[in-house]
Amino acid sequence: MATDLYTYRVIWSPEDGEHVGLCNEFPSLSWLAPTIDEAMAGIRRLVDEVAIDVQAAGEQPPTPTELVRPAV
Repeated sequence: MATDLYTYRVIWSPEDGEHVGLCNEFPSLSWLAPTIDEAMAGIRRLVDEVAIDVQAAGEQPPTPTELVRPAV
């Protein structure tokens, strides 16, 4: 599955006191964890599971966001 090509990031949430894993292609999903590594691993697992469910329902998962590089 192409979930390795998705755009992931981890930010700090002062309100939650934890790191938040996010995925650009699935903006409604997030994963809270005490460390950056756990937040990244958690959001990646969650996206994998949701993408499998989407495909099982006969739908197409989101297309990975293309990286736009500035011209040099």
